[in-house]
Amino acid sequence: MKASPEIERWFVEKKPPTEATIRKVREVILRADRRITEFVKYGTLTFGYDGDFATFVQVSNRKQVSLMFNRGARIPGKFAHLEGTGPSARFMRFADPAEAQARSAELGKIVVAWCSLTPAERGSAKKA
Repeated sequence: MKASPEIERWFVEKKPPTEATIRKVREVILRADRRITEFVKYGTLTFGYDGDFATFVQVSNRKQVSLMFNRGARIPGKFAHLEGTGPSARFMRFADPAEAQARSAELGKIVVAWCSLTPAERGSAKKA
């Protein structure tokens, strides 16, 4: 995975206490589907395809990493660790890099399910 200067700058500036876990989750998401892009938006690391897909929230939390799927209620399928019942957002939380690795197959399937909602020609292009 090629390092993005914008993302690396975010890590340096934010100094998240759970950086290793965030990096593992990020790696899983970016490897799951080549159409997913990453960028900094509203001061946090965000992933996109056909709009904003997921965002790290509460990055100063020392106990866990929280990944918010902005329109997660639209993601097709059932996923054991996807939390939330509201009309829009869903969350997945990770205690450490090992838990992120253990949930990597599930997280990868969530990414693919999201990308399947939009034909490739309409989604965001992967930056080179």
